[in-house]
Amino acid sequence: MELAIAGEVAAVTDHGGSLDRARALFPQAPLPWIDLSTGINPHSYPLFDLPATALSRLPEPARLRELTGLAAEVYGAPSADNVVAAPGTQILLPRVAALVRPGRAAVLGPTYAEHARAAALAGHVVDEVRDFAALYDADLAIVVNPNNPDGRIVEREMLLDLAWHLRAKGGLLVVDEAFMDVGPQAERMDGDVSGGGLVVLRSFGKFFGLAGLRLGFAIAAAPVATALEARLGPWAVAGPALEYGIKALGDRDWQEATRRRLQDAAARLDALLAGFSIPVGGGTSLFRFINMPDAKSLYLELGTQGIVLRNFIWDNSALRIGLPGSEDEWRRLEAALAGWAKRNMPIDAGARS
Repeated sequence: MELAIAGEVAAVTDHGGSLDRARALFPQAPLPWIDLSTGINPHSYPLFDLPATALSRLPEPARLRELTGLAAEVYGAPSADNVVAAPGTQILLPRVAALVRPGRAAVLGPTYAEHARAAALAGHVVDEVRDFAALYDADLAIVVNPNNPDGRIVEREMLLDLAWHLRAKGGLLVVDEAFMDVGPQAERMDGDVSGGGLVVLRSFGKFFGLAGLRLGFAIAAAPVATALEARLGPWAVAGPALEYGIKALGDRDWQEATRRRLQDAAARLDALLAGFSIPVGGGTSLFRFINMPDAKSLYLELGTQGIVLRNFIWDNSALRIGLPGSEDEWRRLEAALAGWAKRNMPIDAGARS
């Protein structure tokens, strides 16, 4: 990936979740759009009336402390002193990368492209590597776990060994756990940050379905967390985000019920895709990963029907598909898949019983 343009770091424009992009690609598609190009929960945390002070006053430090305390409990961080709240993890990426003096950054890929861009913004020379062992040679190593888009899991013991190695030479391991809310909890690293050399990133908006709220967290050793918080400055998290974060993180019943609901929906999606001989090669319960030769035709067919999947410039055979949010969306998806199968598959292949 080319990151430098005229001495500056180029913006990454290849993202999911853009209906502007979808409209440009498929101007005749029927409305409303069904956006399956993200891994955002389509069943968001219930909206509620905010106190007027959430908008009319500057956020109170005590409210921020309450939020970071709840985040520490939910994510398994040692304490609130290890948690930094921010207006989305995106704003944290270059700040975390800058915790290490400019050197060599290695990102375990293919993965979320903004990590490489953020490391370049912090002055690092960036390589995307496919071999986990290559991360040991870096000053800054970045692993997305579970990975986006294929759901790959790197075992905690492997990450702990890498963090120890990097810490010993003044380096840093960044583990992006944006989808760990629905990942294997035994592999999470949030409780291992106290020794240093490790920063864990947590997204709020994906699992809680409130991406527009812009809320995320960095979990790190207390001195590192203090330094990151200072770089963000006061009132970094808006009042509405504080209120929603506190209420949603404190609602354990909703969280557990939602994990079960997402698992059921992911199993339903797998079965639907299998009915048309579309292989699922990984993912999480928030998104599924498809890798097949006919991926481009599937992307284009569904796009013309107003259903947006996530395609990737680095692999024309790869797609990511999120979860439909209503029965109408499920029906439209099934009909579009049937139309694609009729035009692109042998008569006896993908026949549904």
